[in-house]
Amino acid sequence: MKKVYITAGLLLTMLSGFSQNKNTEKADKLFQSYQYVNASEEYLKLVQGKKADGYVYKQLADSYYNVFDMEQASKWYAKAVETKQDAETYYRYAQTLRTLAKYPEANKQMDKFASMAPSDQRAKDHKANPNYIPSLSSKDKLFDVFDTKINSKDQADFGAVLTNDNTLYFVSSRNTGKKTDKWIDQPYLDIYESTRSEDGKLSEPKAVGDLNTAFHDGPLTMSADGNTIYFARDSHSEGSYQKDAKNNVKVGQQGLYKATKVNGNWTNIQALPINSTKYSVGNPSLSKDGKTLYFASNMPGGFGETDIWKISIGNNSYGKPENLGAKINTSGRETFPCIADDNVLYFASSGRQGFGGLDIFKLDLNDKDAEVINLGKPVNTEKDDFSFSLNLTKNVGYFSSNRSGKDNIYLAVPVCGVEAVAVVKDKKTGKALADAKVSILDSKRNVIATKQSNASGEVSYKVECDTEYILQASKDDFDPATANVAKTKSGKVSINLELDPVEVVITATEVLLNPIYFEYNKSNITSQGANELDKLVKVLNKNLEMKIFVKAHTDTNGSADYNMKLSDQRAQATVQYVISKGISKDRISGKGFGFTELKVNCTKCTEEQDAQNRRSEFLIVKN
Repeated sequence: MKKVYITAGLLLTMLSGFSQNKNTEKADKLFQSYQYVNASEEYLKLVQGKKADGYVYKQLADSYYNVFDMEQASKWYAKAVETKQDAETYYRYAQTLRTLAKYPEANKQMDKFASMAPSDQRAKDHKANPNYIPSLSSKDKLFDVFDTKINSKDQADFGAVLTNDNTLYFVSSRNTGKKTDKWIDQPYLDIYESTRSEDGKLSEPKAVGDLNTAFHDGPLTMSADGNTIYFARDSHSEGSYQKDAKNNVKVGQQGLYKATKVNGNWTNIQALPINSTKYSVGNPSLSKDGKTLYFASNMPGGFGETDIWKISIGNNSYGKPENLGAKINTSGRETFPCIADDNVLYFASSGRQGFGGLDIFKLDLNDKDAEVINLGKPVNTEKDDFSFSLNLTKNVGYFSSNRSGKDNIYLAVPVCGVEAVAVVKDKKTGKALADAKVSILDSKRNVIATKQSNASGEVSYKVECDTEYILQASKDDFDPATANVAKTKSGKVSINLELDPVEVVITATEVLLNPIYFEYNKSNITSQGANELDKLVKVLNKNLEMKIFVKAHTDTNGSADYNMKLSDQRAQATVQYVISKGISKDRISGKGFGFTELKVNCTKCTEEQDAQNRRSEFLIVKN
């Protein structure tokens, strides 16, 4: 039997079905000599002449990748992976997609890469945590939801509020009284309490006798010191109602009341002056400082069925009710407000786009530009979801829903997340910089997303907690800046990114730029290198007669032959990048010098000395 010897390169060609050939000879020669702009032009001719295959698409994509043109690289990698390719091609494609903030598509390519190169550390990292940043849409899961063990079998339970002393107050129709609410043919509501243990378990609920009457009582809200409560109560308990002769019922209104704790008992119950026999006020929530009381009401002056209102509270005095306005209230029903200690307002609404019935929303009252956000699933469902409260000290919330067929109380645990806010400023003037590009990178410096700063110079990203990130800002005519986002448990982290105005120094003999950094043992232009070379492009555009010669140098690590080749590759990649930006190829050239022209002549060089020797010089050969 005749033996057939196949080289590794030929084997790859046979497997892929595509290879170098006479058609690609000119383009390949340009590519191999690092003339990526010219190479891409030649590969494009093959595409236009319908002589392209998977090999041509890959080479074309690599040409653009090497000069940091990710839009074009992505386009041609997409064509390349329609054919059989090696693992590295899929990885580069994923990288270009990440740069363009196309994360789901990037993950698909990383999945393919990981399946082809499972032992590669990049593949292992991807498999371990493919979605390392939460979605930036309002549909992110904000809370995990769990059942509680305090719901009654057949009656309604809702309005749960957890105090800092681990007492959970709520209302329930589980009472055994003979009176019933004729409107709904259900027992009247009473206020109950349960003690929450450190592991989250709730004791058997018991009625709060000091507060309950024969009619509706609750829900309630409590002051930070636990000594004052405001709660809702049916006016029937005071004999205040209007008769509806037609339906043979006595129509009462819900009002708000205040009680104080004396020797462990609730006493000194007083009606608030905003109560009326013509409309209801209920579902109270007290601010952390005890100075503002939020509530729901159908009083005149609202937008819909019921609105969210507030009043100021002084020493036994109350301000005038103030409607929270159209930003919160709609023509539908807004009810069950809860103001958390961080001044974020939670409320239920039927007048906003949701899953159905009442949905729970939130609005950050600290930010006048903030928008109302739907809490999303699993908090909200197609049923009624309402009465949300959040205890930030305990980091737990409670809400109610009839998703099971009756009103039940559920536990809501915040999903761990952090908001990273970058503030971009001019380092010299301190002024905010609008329209700066701000990218967020993972700890391996992979670009996750890029946004533009607003008029205040701000960009916000939602990121995972306990995870390190990097923020990188850039803007025309400014040097870029980078800052680390440290691991954070929760909340908001503000990072200042101060950009220095670009001041390129031009001497009689050269253009002085910051060091052009390359990845270890590689010659493709990085994001940092592109930012520096863009400055050179601007200089050349302003000085149309100027010609530049690029000298690339290395440190003394490695052999002379290796460093000479590597430095020449980097010099050519630098030249090709500048040409790709529209500079004529007869105005820039380059060569590698390895370590033949050391800036610091040392025998056992320190890292700092090595860094000084690893440099690129941009000599002016004509001005």
